[in-house]
Amino acid sequence: MLSRSVLRVWCVLVGLLLVLPTLVVVPISFSDRRSLMLPRGFSLQWYVNFFQDPQWYGAALLTLRVGVVVAVIATALGTMAAMALHSALGQWRGPARAFLMAPMIVPGVITAIGIFYVALKTGLTQSYWGFVLAHTVLAIPFVVVTVTASLAGFDGQLVKAAASLGAGPVSAFRKVMLPLIAPGVVTGALFAFLTSFDEAIVSIFLSGPFAQTLPVKIYASVTQTFDPTVAAASTLLLTVTTVVLILFGVLSVVRERR
Repeated sequence: MLSRSVLRVWCVLVGLLLVLPTLVVVPISFSDRRSLMLPRGFSLQWYVNFFQDPQWYGAALLTLRVGVVVAVIATALGTMAAMALHSALGQWRGPARAFLMAPMIVPGVITAIGIFYVALKTGLTQSYWGFVLAHTVLAIPFVVVTVTASLAGFDGQLVKAAASLGAGPVSAFRKVMLPLIAPGVVTGALFAFLTSFDEAIVSIFLSGPFAQTLPVKIYASVTQTFDPTVAAASTLLLTVTTVVLILFGVLSVVRERR
C-alpha cells in the first residue's frame, strides 16, 4: 500500500515537472504588459487581438479545417489498414506493418523534406490540400495502432455468425464489428486530429506568406516579435490539446469497461 502511494506521488511530481513550464504561457496571455513577462494586472487585450488579427485568426481557422478533414480521412484509411493487417497472414504482415509505422519512426525533418519535395513537384505547397495530405500521412500510424489494439480483443467468429445469417461484408462490419471497435476508432480519430493540430515541422516546409497553420504562426511570432498575442495563441492551442486528451482518457475508461 505504501509503495503504491509513493508511486502515485512520484507520477504526480513527474507530471508537474513536464506540465508546469508549458503552463507559464497562461498567465502571460492575460498580461497587461506589451512584452512576454508575468502580468502586473489582468487584461484580455491579447485574446481580442488574436481574434481581430486576420493572420492569427486565419491561421487558427486553417488549422481547424485541416485537422477535421485529416481526422476523417486518416481514420477511414487507418481503420481499413488495421483490418487488413489483422486478417493478413504470411511473411508480408511484418513489412506491411513497418511500412505503415514509418512516418511515426522516421525523424520528422527527414519526413518533412520528402513531403516537401513531393509537394513541390505537384504544386501542393502553400495549399489547403497540401497540408491535408501531408498531415494524413503523419496521422495514419496513430489510427492503425489504436484500431489494431481494439481488433486484438475482437472475436472474428461474430462476423462469421453474421454472414451465416445473411449479412453482407459491409453490413457485418457496420452492425457487428464497428460498434465493438468504436472506442479504438474514435481514439484514433482524436489522435489524428491532435497530430494535425499540433504539427509544426512539416507545416513549416509547406507554409508560405499566405498559408500558415497556427503552430507555424506561433513559431514565426516567437522568432520575429515579442507580441504577447503569441501567448494567447499558445494558451488556446494548449486548451484544445487538453480537451482532446481528456476525451481520450474518457474513451480509454469506456474501452476498459467494455
